[in-house]
Amino acid sequence: MPPIPGSGLAKGLAVTLRTMTKKTVTAQYPDTQPELPPRSRGVIGLFEENCTVCMLCARECPDWCIYIDSHKETAPPAAPGGRERSRNVLDRFAIDFSLCMYCGICIEVCPFDALFWSPEFEYAETDIHELTHERDKLREWMWTVPEPPALDPGAEEPKEIAAARKTADKLATQQAQQAQQAQRSEEGGTP
Repeated sequence: MPPIPGSGLAKGLAVTLRTMTKKTVTAQYPDTQPELPPRSRGVIGLFEENCTVCMLCARECPDWCIYIDSHKETAPPAAPGGRERSRNVLDRFAIDFSLCMYCGICIEVCPFDALFWSPEFEYAETDIHELTHERDKLREWMWTVPEPPALDPGAEEPKEIAAARKTADKLATQQAQQAQQAQRSEEGGTP
């Protein structure tokens, strides 16, 4: 049987009418901020105080989008007769987000926890050269980094904390023993 002329048009209009009567699910982005999942990848924040200028992040970056400049400073000896120490001082830390592919390798290889994912994602620029963000901007994003998830209550205590607690307990018992000995010597010396 041949199709009825205009039946395709009628089916199309029926679909359009059904769609027009349903509630829209489109989020109007600039007016309504999206609900991002926790620990989402936005931009990379820099915790500058932890950066030792080891250059691991720049060396491991597959896109070579991290630029680091530093100089060496000599610190005086901590004790008399000691030797001077030299340390690297960070001059420039920049990430070119026009090249970055957000793989997170730089964050994973940082041994001093100086780089973190920030959920900030609104950093569009009109000029591609302005997508290279210097350490001041990266430091601003650091304060938007969410807290890490809490440890599982049934998990083992981290080795670092256990070792620190053991050392602190040992020092506390030594100090208590010294205080008892001092008290005994005072009691024995007074008539």
